[in-house]
Amino acid sequence: MQISIDFDKCCGAGQCVLAAPEVFDQRDEDGIVLLLDSDPPTEEYENVRQAAAVCPAAAIAVQR
Repeated sequence: MQISIDFDKCCGAGQCVLAAPEVFDQRDEDGIVLLLDSDPPTEEYENVRQAAAVCPAAAIAVQR
């Protein structure tokens, strides 16, 4: 799985963190997404896909 983030698009809504807290976090100063695990285990794949789907800014892209 390849995860890419467009940091310029991120609005800091935090939906990705709620969907996949083992993979995403937010910067304290502005809420912009942080990628904690660029190569998550298989059991996190669905959570990562969900995080990308609920991102209001479409800042997260996921490819197999």
